[in-house]
Amino acid sequence: MNLLPAPRSLKRRAGSFVLPPRSSVLLDSSVNSLDTRALIQRLQNWNPAQHPGGNQISFRRHSDARQAANIITIKVEAPSDGTARSTLSRLKPAVRDEFYQLDIRPEGIRIEFQELPGLRAAVATLRQMLREYGRTLPCLTAQDWPAFARRGVMLDISRGRVPNLATLLDLADKLADLKINELQLYIEHTFAYQKFTSVWREWGALTASEIRKLDERCRALGIDLVPNQNSFGHMREFLASPELKPLAEIAEPWPDGGGTFWRYPTTFAPNHPGTLKFLRALYDELLPNFTSKFFNVGCDETWDLGRGQSAKECEQLGRHRVYFNFLSSIHREVTQRGKRMMFWGDIILHSPDLIPELPHDVIALNWGYDADHPFKREAPQFARAGIDFYVCPGTSAWSTLIGKHDTAFANLKLAAREGLRNGASGYLITEWGDGGHPQPLAVVWLPFLMGAALAWSGKAPTEDALLNAASRDIYHDRSGRVAAAALALGLAHRKLKYVTPNATPLGATLAAPRPETHELFCRDGLKYYARVSGANVQAALREIQRQRNVLRLNRASTPSGRLLASELDLAARMATESGRILLWQQALAGGRRSTAKEMAKTAIDSLRKLESDFNAFWPSRNKATPARCSPFFQWRIADYLCGKLHFSREVAQKG
Repeated sequence: MNLLPAPRSLKRRAGSFVLPPRSSVLLDSSVNSLDTRALIQRLQNWNPAQHPGGNQISFRRHSDARQAANIITIKVEAPSDGTARSTLSRLKPAVRDEFYQLDIRPEGIRIEFQELPGLRAAVATLRQMLREYGRTLPCLTAQDWPAFARRGVMLDISRGRVPNLATLLDLADKLADLKINELQLYIEHTFAYQKFTSVWREWGALTASEIRKLDERCRALGIDLVPNQNSFGHMREFLASPELKPLAEIAEPWPDGGGTFWRYPTTFAPNHPGTLKFLRALYDELLPNFTSKFFNVGCDETWDLGRGQSAKECEQLGRHRVYFNFLSSIHREVTQRGKRMMFWGDIILHSPDLIPELPHDVIALNWGYDADHPFKREAPQFARAGIDFYVCPGTSAWSTLIGKHDTAFANLKLAAREGLRNGASGYLITEWGDGGHPQPLAVVWLPFLMGAALAWSGKAPTEDALLNAASRDIYHDRSGRVAAAALALGLAHRKLKYVTPNATPLGATLAAPRPETHELFCRDGLKYYARVSGANVQAALREIQRQRNVLRLNRASTPSGRLLASELDLAARMATESGRILLWQQALAGGRRSTAKEMAKTAIDSLRKLESDFNAFWPSRNKATPARCSPFFQWRIADYLCGKLHFSREVAQKG
């Protein structure tokens, strides 16, 4: 049975129940019809490919159980089964509300639960079963509850790709069936702040109206749409504005990483009187559009702190104390607006003696994306101090184009294990957009599914379960080819036999910045040619081509499924161009200039066609233009036309 997340307990019985073409829902008299109307609609629309009249479930209230033939019975009470009651008594209140029992018998379906979230979880399971079996459902009893009370997905919308409202609504619908109950959209400058149009105009931005519509839909699905506005570091686009530049800790870029990249001004000066005033204006415009009681203020990676306006204060008090004091000031602003503050926990972990001083109501977000990230060392530091915290693994898709699924799966599993061991209240799957966010949503669905299963049950699904659920519920491809290709593409980087953190040569080579800009993300992209053998590049390219051939055979049953398959192929084409660049560079380095010239001519034509297709595809998913997402197409064309290496083999090998 392909249910993801899989129920904690599932007992099959002989027989089946055939759902009539027109069925009814019997609601216990204590069930609020307004609360359940959206759930009834989800049962009615269980099949994304259904045709009008294909499956109708009418909505009617009745309290007479004797008339319960051929119906779905929804009842508010602790399940009558003795083992269920025993389980309920042992569960923490935070997860007890989502307990449900689903009984399918020859005479009908019965759902018992205590609180509305339990009913939502049961409906998510039932929708998957309907898509798996159609109207003929196997008889069974399932008892289920979550491992983490808060199970979220965070999507970066600030690095070049701002999804349109239709994309976000579709994302929320799919996440609800995975029992995800929290969604965050990472914002630096891509909310349509009225006073700062010049900052976000070229990037695109979500408007207040769009946020409110998404918030309304998320509420109906049982998803908490949490506002997420970075508030200390990562504010480069705001601080590049002449009006706001005085708020920057430092005014000009400075070299870091041994001079291999520059840090551009991104951090607010905490001691500037205008900083909090600016943040208040952002909060007052952004927060009224969300009904969530939570607010993620970010405050991660404040690299500039102590290098400029706050240097003297940092010297006197210590850089981490200055950070802590400003974080406390932000906390007061958040509390005054009736929200509970979340913040990224990386900086405070550098000075763990400050953790016990944190306000008692904050939520620390313990993030890390390597397969061996030290959650085992970090999570207990929040737990011992009595600070509520989430573990926050990642999809590992950024700077890869087609994924790095082995790293992602290991990271997701590790975060779940250590989060549960140390009492984390939440599990937040992060999808970042380093290097312009060229990777599409189609690439990250397998990590989303893996993470959702771990967040609900604490256990990883088998590969078969993962692919079967993805084929049925995401890619809408009964053949299973698209999901299998997505997994294989996410593992193709292993053919290179070269590993680097937060990137792969298949992603970072094409997306590498122009060296003279000294940008951080993908900065080694034009050096990998000296670190990966040509034979291994060819092996990776053959694997990508094999999966592209598979994708051509897809028979997705919905427009959404066909769109995802097209996205995967577009990503695979981009990864292919990375491989071609590597081979071209190797030809140049080996003195095979005539060969390199012929390769460049073919590659330029291919890149121009790919850029055209990328731009044409863009409006189906995103706002504004792809100008901030994919300038690398023109950068690489310029490299081919120039016909020389940016880095010699000796320099490229050293890093």
